[in-house]
Amino acid sequence: MALHWGHMTMVLLLSQACGFLHTLEEDAVPEEWVLLHVVQGHIGAGNYSYLRLNHDGSIILHMQSLKGDADLYVSDRTLRPSFDTYRLQSVTCGQDVVVVPMDFVRPVGIGIYGHPSHQESEFEMKVFYDQTVPEDPFDKSSYFSEEGDKQKRHPQVSEEDYQEEESVLWTVLIGILKIVLEILF
Repeated sequence: MALHWGHMTMVLLLSQACGFLHTLEEDAVPEEWVLLHVVQGHIGAGNYSYLRLNHDGSIILHMQSLKGDADLYVSDRTLRPSFDTYRLQSVTCGQDVVVVPMDFVRPVGIGIYGHPSHQESEFEMKVFYDQTVPEDPFDKSSYFSEEGDKQKRHPQVSEEDYQEEESVLWTVLIGILKIVLEILF
């Protein structure tokens, strides 16, 4: 009888150990999250890599530093967020997680920064959609069903437009600076 209980205890311990290892392998992601993308990359020390998020809804960015230390910066105000210009961040050593709320204006800029403590950082980012977050029933733009109306709600900003807008701003600032310098000297 004691031998029988010993076998049962051993089976129970083995099943619990297998279950624990199984959850570690899957990163314990809730069933309600839908995997949209997996992005892998390398980033040099002190450099940024930029991504653009166009998906609507509540989005979870789950980034793991496989080598080195990659940090995550997110903004709905600029397509090139950094440690100076961001709205959300995660700067841990190892696993970084940011939840992008559904009310962020799309496209959302994502900046991945290679921390200078390592020559090169390697990362893997999984992008999830959280189905459990209900849409706001008072959001008037959610009543639109046509694609044209949706484009008005979330205008797409191309990289060329962003750079052109930035260069026009610099041209105006330099022109003002020249005028001020001519007046002073």
